[in-house]
Amino acid sequence: MSDYSSKQADLKGSRIRQSWFRSLADSDKTLGWLFSLPFLILWAWWFLYPFIQSFVRSFQDANFAALDQAKFIGLENYVTILQDKEFFQALLHSLEIVVISIPIQTLLGLLLAILVNQKLKGKGIFRTVFFIPYITSQIAITTVFMMLFKQGTFLTEFFGALGFGNVTWFADTSYALLFVCILFIFQQAGFTMIVYLSGLQEIPKDLYEAGEIDGASKWNKFRYITVPYLKPITFFIVSVSTIAGFQIYDQIAAISRYGALGSPAGATSTVVTYFYQHGIRYMNIGYGSAAVVLFFMIIMLITYLQKKFLDEKE
Repeated sequence: MSDYSSKQADLKGSRIRQSWFRSLADSDKTLGWLFSLPFLILWAWWFLYPFIQSFVRSFQDANFAALDQAKFIGLENYVTILQDKEFFQALLHSLEIVVISIPIQTLLGLLLAILVNQKLKGKGIFRTVFFIPYITSQIAITTVFMMLFKQGTFLTEFFGALGFGNVTWFADTSYALLFVCILFIFQQAGFTMIVYLSGLQEIPKDLYEAGEIDGASKWNKFRYITVPYLKPITFFIVSVSTIAGFQIYDQIAAISRYGALGSPAGATSTVVTYFYQHGIRYMNIGYGSAAVVLFFMIIMLITYLQKKFLDEKE
């Protein structure tokens, strides 16, 4: 009797385990985690672990060439950075790039998305053409734009007629940062267009038809239907573009290839170039890591403020 009871218990336990594994395999949540697991592992290895290392290094006096001799110095690196005028100048330049570029490239991307979402012949070609700058080498595009914005070219003469100086933009301290903004807008607009286009295609057409029946104008349909439905996408675009704007480096490196990083005369220095100069070129990895941590905190704060602003508009 005991053997029979034992076999029955084992069989019941086996069925329970099979049922549990089957329900686990059928769970959308489990499948989602399984598909996300490779990304999470790579993210932890390539991003989370290095950031933790940088956070630890930020409290040390550490030289890149002798990391085994690093010593703990507390908040000294942070205090030094916050007393450095060069850091605040670089931070101001990064903020200027974001403040100038993000609204323009967001609006431009939305207008392009609306344009290519119409019933036009060859609109697939337009989508490709607008998106190509985003996937093209930043160094290559910067090099081409440097040729186009030299003194005496068509573009500099055109902008000169609008009140700007007919000068070599990337070599002039008054226009070099604006030149970087133009590059960033040109490259990011295609990405913004594609993301907005996916959002436009998800808006129910019934809403537009109902608006037409109620006599709504094109502007009112855009304002009260399109914009509210695209609000989550707008937050995503603004957040991603803000991070990309703060991380600009290749364009500045291309401009500064014949001089110091951040040329001319520091007019294009950013938080990233500041970190590169101190953390990599000067090999003061502890000081550079502190700059990275501050950089991360600034981006998180700006993202939070953006989210709060959009939530208040609902």
